[in-house]
Amino acid sequence: MFPIKSGLEPKRKQELLEFQKQAGLKFKDLRLLDLAFHHRSFSNEHNNFHANNERLEFLGDSVLGLVAASYLYKSFEDRPEGELAKIKASAVSEDALSKTASKLNISNYLVLGRGEEMSGGREKKAILADALEAVIGAYYIDSGFKTAQKFVLRLLESTINSVLEKKFISDYKSLLQELVQKKFKTVPKYELKKASGPDHDRTFWFSVSINGKVYGPLSGKTKKEAEQSVAKVAYEGLCSELTVSK
Repeated sequence: MFPIKSGLEPKRKQELLEFQKQAGLKFKDLRLLDLAFHHRSFSNEHNNFHANNERLEFLGDSVLGLVAASYLYKSFEDRPEGELAKIKASAVSEDALSKTASKLNISNYLVLGRGEEMSGGREKKAILADALEAVIGAYYIDSGFKTAQKFVLRLLESTINSVLEKKFISDYKSLLQELVQKKFKTVPKYELKKASGPDHDRTFWFSVSINGKVYGPLSGKTKKEAEQSVAKVAYEGLCSELTVSK
């Protein structure tokens, strides 16, 4: 059953057609595209807890990952698995996706709850990145894998080139895990130390433990952001320590 039962208002339909044109998309069912822009803050405030983009985001994340992995595998035959994994992690990171979402002006089409709107939700990296993944998931359902793949590839090619030129920050969680596994034969252990603020404006503090040493805690507006922050500090600190010990 489609979670948004009513038809689209003429103004909203025109907005979605505008987005389609500038993004190079063509949906058969614009309601799917509309749903991709509905943040959970709006559905929660209107007691329709299923009418948000989270399920589409989940699907879009998988489509994005498959397209990215396939493209890298075919395009960079001379690069080892570990390097491909780093490129992919950076290309589909929250930072990279939010930048792409901004280029597509996704913030203009988001449907947010009042609290999220007031706290600057339209500019939050996590919300923008999630909405882009939801658009990818919606396009996959609407038009199939090959059509969605073409759209994703158009987005990915320039992003991957930017990654290769080191314009994006690396995925420090992946880098840290690889380093720790190699040096200590174990994995980093992340721990949520504290969370504060209302649901629409949460702040999280995470620490990470490596071979008996604890780094952090450091904060972020999402759990992913906080984990990346503390992973960056741990990775850079560990690299320095290992360099000195040589």
